[in-house]
Amino acid sequence: MNLGLDTRNTILEVLGIEIVEVGEERVIATMPVTGATKQPAGILHGGASVVLAETVATVGTWNLIDKESQQPVGLEINANHIRSKSNGVVTATGVPLHRGRSTMVWDIKITDEDGKLICVSRCTIAILNKK
Repeated sequence: MNLGLDTRNTILEVLGIEIVEVGEERVIATMPVTGATKQPAGILHGGASVVLAETVATVGTWNLIDKESQQPVGLEINANHIRSKSNGVVTATGVPLHRGRSTMVWDIKITDEDGKLICVSRCTIAILNKK
């Protein structure tokens, strides 16, 4: 999906994150569970899940702000890792809980191909004015 964001040479490219849908009420992205996203034990690394969650929240905020004068940056994130995953693809679905002028808060659920919950996250994004 082309959103006007250049994801080349970013963590999205390294981890294989793909933005699938972006709307005012929902953002969806996928990430493969591969060597790049696994911990040494062979399962999805919690940090990779957090990157996916923050990506969804940041892209969602970016979609709702004035791109000429503002930019979104992560301010706070938490994650509860519910179930492990050793292969396949995970999907993150984020919905905005709060849309303020200076912050947005997103609820993100990461699921597997069967809809089983892998991780839940809440992410606060700061909206900064560009200089």
